[in-house]
Amino acid sequence: MKPERTIVTAESTTGSDIFEDRRLARNPIAIVGMSGLFPKATSHREYWQNIVDGVDCTEEVPASRWSLDDYFDADRTAPDKTYSRRGAFLPDVDFDPLEFGLPPNQLEVTSTMQTLSLGVARDLLIDAGATGSSWYDPVRTGVVLGTTGPVPLMHPLAARLSTPILKEAARSCGLSTEDVNAIADKFTAAFAPWEENSFPGLLANVVAGRVANRFGLGGINCTVDAACAASLAALRTAVAELLDGRADTMITGGVDTENSIFIYMCFSKVGALSPTGQISPFSAQADGTLLGEGISMVALRRLSDAQRDGNRIYAVIRGLGSSSDGRSKSIYAPRAEGQRIALDRAYADAECSPASVELFEAHATGTAVGDRTEIEALGGLLRDAGDETSYA
Repeated sequence: MKPERTIVTAESTTGSDIFEDRRLARNPIAIVGMSGLFPKATSHREYWQNIVDGVDCTEEVPASRWSLDDYFDADRTAPDKTYSRRGAFLPDVDFDPLEFGLPPNQLEVTSTMQTLSLGVARDLLIDAGATGSSWYDPVRTGVVLGTTGPVPLMHPLAARLSTPILKEAARSCGLSTEDVNAIADKFTAAFAPWEENSFPGLLANVVAGRVANRFGLGGINCTVDAACAASLAALRTAVAELLDGRADTMITGGVDTENSIFIYMCFSKVGALSPTGQISPFSAQADGTLLGEGISMVALRRLSDAQRDGNRIYAVIRGLGSSSDGRSKSIYAPRAEGQRIALDRAYADAECSPASVELFEAHATGTAVGDRTEIEALGGLLRDAGDETSYA
C-alpha cells in the first residue's frame, strides 16, 4: 500500500505580497513603558527635561574614567594619546547588589553594563505597569538590547595578561628578580582578577541574560551590535518577536557604559572626535563628535493588546526600515544611497508619506561627512515626496 501524498501548490508572488500583512502600518506596536539612565539624568523624564532646557550634558573626562594627564595630547599624531578631553558620562547612582541576587564580592568582575541595566529594567517594568498586573506574563516576555564596542571590564582583565611582557622589560633594565616580581605584583593588583565569574561578567550578551535571569523572563534574550544603529537593530528584532507571536511583551533599547580611554583612542585615531570639544551638527563649523554613555529601554506590546489591557501608550511604531550601504571604498564611511534605502523602506512599511512628518530625529554626529550624507539622504527623500519646503 503506497503512502498517501499531499501536494501543495501556490501562485507565484512577489516578496512584497508575501510580507504585506506584516507591515507595521497594519500591525502597529505600542510603546507602553520607558526608563533610562543618562548623563546628568537618572530617569527618562530628567533626560527629556534636559533636552527641553537645552542643557549641555558634556563635561571634561572625570578622573573616575581615565586620567587626562596620562592620555591627553592636543597633537592628533601623538602615539597612544587622545586629543579629546570631553564627553558625556553617567552619574553615580546607588546600586544594591542584594536586590538583584548578586553577591557583593562579584561586583569587581561584573561589568557596569550588566549591573546598571538591571536597575533600568526594574524601573521600566514599573513604568509600564507590569509589576503586579494581571496582563503581564514574564514567561511571554523577552529582552533584546543594543550594545556596541568592547565591554569596559575586558581591558583590566586583558591588561593582567601583559604581566610577562612587563617582567621582561623590567629584567632588561637590570632589575633583580625580587624587584621584577614586586613590580609585577603591584601591576596585577591594579586590575580586576581572573576568576570563575570574570567570564560572564565581561560578556556583552550577558547584559540581556542578566535581565532575563533576574526578572524571570521566558522569551528571547540577546544583544545586537550594529554600531551606531545597535539600539534600532535591537528594536527591529524585538518588534519581529511580537509580530511572530513569540512574545507578548518585549524589553528593548541600548546600553553603553564604555567611555574608557580605549574607545577614545579608537575614535581619535580615525579623526572622528571634535578637537574643540563642541558638537555642531549640521553646521559649517562641525569638526567632529563627542562620546557619550547611556542606558535606555522601552517596553513594547502589540497595539491591540495594549488597548485591550488598558496600558498607557507613549507612542506607536508604524514603520521600520533597515539597509546596508553595499560595496563602497571605505568600510566606515556612510553613503547617502544606503541611508535612502532604509528611509524608503520605513515609509513603505508605515504606508505613510514623508511629507506628512513634522519632526525628524537625526543621527547628527557633527562630523562633516556624516552630516552631509544624512542631509543628502533626507533631502532627497523630502524632495521626492514633493515637500521641498521641509528641506532647509
